[in-house]
Amino acid sequence: MKFSTALASLSLALLLPLSTATASAAGSAAKPNIVYILCDDLGYGDVRAFNAQGKIATPQMDRLAQEGIRFTDAHSSSAVCTPTRYGILTGRYNWRSRLQSGVLGGLSPRLIEPGRITVASFLKEQGYFTACVGKWHLGMDWAKHPGKTVSLLSVETVDQVGSVDYTQPITNGPNSVGFDYFFGISASLDMVPYTFIENDRVAALPDVPDMKFPMTAGRTRGFTRTGPGAKDFAAVDVLPTLTKKAVELIARHASDAKQGKPFFLYLPLNSPHTPINPSPAWAGQSGLSPYADFVMETDWAIGEVMRALAAQGLDQTTLLIVTSDNGCSPQANFEELLPLGHNPNHLFRGHKADIYDGGHHVPFLARWTGVTKPGTRYAPYVCLTDLLATVADILSHPLPAQAGEDSVSLLPALRGSAAPVRDTIVHHSITGAFSIRQGNWKLELCPGSGGWSAPTPGQEPKGAPRIQLYDLATDPAETTNVQGEHPAIVARLTDLLKHQVAQGRSTPGARQANTVEPDILRGTVVATPKKAKRAAPPAP
Repeated sequence: MKFSTALASLSLALLLPLSTATASAAGSAAKPNIVYILCDDLGYGDVRAFNAQGKIATPQMDRLAQEGIRFTDAHSSSAVCTPTRYGILTGRYNWRSRLQSGVLGGLSPRLIEPGRITVASFLKEQGYFTACVGKWHLGMDWAKHPGKTVSLLSVETVDQVGSVDYTQPITNGPNSVGFDYFFGISASLDMVPYTFIENDRVAALPDVPDMKFPMTAGRTRGFTRTGPGAKDFAAVDVLPTLTKKAVELIARHASDAKQGKPFFLYLPLNSPHTPINPSPAWAGQSGLSPYADFVMETDWAIGEVMRALAAQGLDQTTLLIVTSDNGCSPQANFEELLPLGHNPNHLFRGHKADIYDGGHHVPFLARWTGVTKPGTRYAPYVCLTDLLATVADILSHPLPAQAGEDSVSLLPALRGSAAPVRDTIVHHSITGAFSIRQGNWKLELCPGSGGWSAPTPGQEPKGAPRIQLYDLATDPAETTNVQGEHPAIVARLTDLLKHQVAQGRSTPGARQANTVEPDILRGTVVATPKKAKRAAPPAP
């Protein structure tokens, strides 16, 4: 009898830790940590897992593809930086905001509307610790000297730079839209100010000597444009610093994550965006070009995050996503890479800024151990606006009607379903040209690229149709415009886009108001021909 009692007690003791572990694993699956790494200007063809002919070594992203799932038809909501970031965090198409074309500058005011639900604010309400480490580029309200103003510009003027009082706290930055912690830079490294920001203050005051152009701070330390910068801040150090901060943050919150307080880390990297400035350890490693070196260093940074998750025992309980904010920029120097057999945008026409797929068709990788099946591929198209609906679905917490208007859950795809989650997807170029895709049909409401590749706005051939229609099933490189052969499809897709604009949403639900009513036909107006510009303008 005593032996039986002792055996029963021993059995119970052995089972309790197992039950606890099982419950913990179930809880982690229901409420995973989420790490979202956003590369900057990384092309679809730059990642070997997506382009077997690629010449750049990307072992970390390739490993992630082997351990998780590749989305082979993923798209940023815009062909440039700021608007895509708006879409990622709000689940709303960027062209519904006040920003109808172009990008913000480093001193531009906030873009995300007050009160709008973001991925960060939503997850914070669900008990997550939320952090952004990296390039913000969504505007923040800088303190101004008396009588001065800061306007919505992508390239700051002397007067605008001189308006800012860098000694004062910044308002309406990442902390105001749901992030508990922020460390990073205000925008790209071709935009002032050149200094790190932690939460609502600059980490080091930028030097603003006499406010006369050309400003001295910057260019000698690897920045594209000169301007105010902190004394020891150098472009070459930014990616390693952001990587180190991300690794430290994971270590700092690992214990809490294991105790039921998960974290969301949004990690928008500055690379491989211009200035293309790989650190000395990576310079020359590709044997191809500085851009290829910088892609390899970006891959290393992703690997460091993966290693940090593994070291803290969090790799089994974390949804890790890696993608890019738009297609590769012409600043990568395609003329240098193509003869070497490497096309950063794979087979897709155009590049960053364009309405063509090269502007917005991006690599997208996800790993969620126990949910995603290793080494799988999801072929239907998805959009980077889909993050908000996905996390809401994971947490079984429906979004209110006024949130995530253009966000669709990817949870079925993550779980292994091959069925399409989206009916349509809308694309947008740097000049504000629109495109809508349904199935294999892609309608582009402009006569050319709508961006930087030929034919640019105003340089289209005389008499060229003002709209374009492509069958991507037979013509993924968008070489043959068949709009004249399918007027019914053109009309149907145009009406569908008009309806989605008018509804203020592309998902089912109550009609919502756009912040600004967009003009979907603006790109069809043929611009007055201008003098040819250089092929690669300063990249946003």
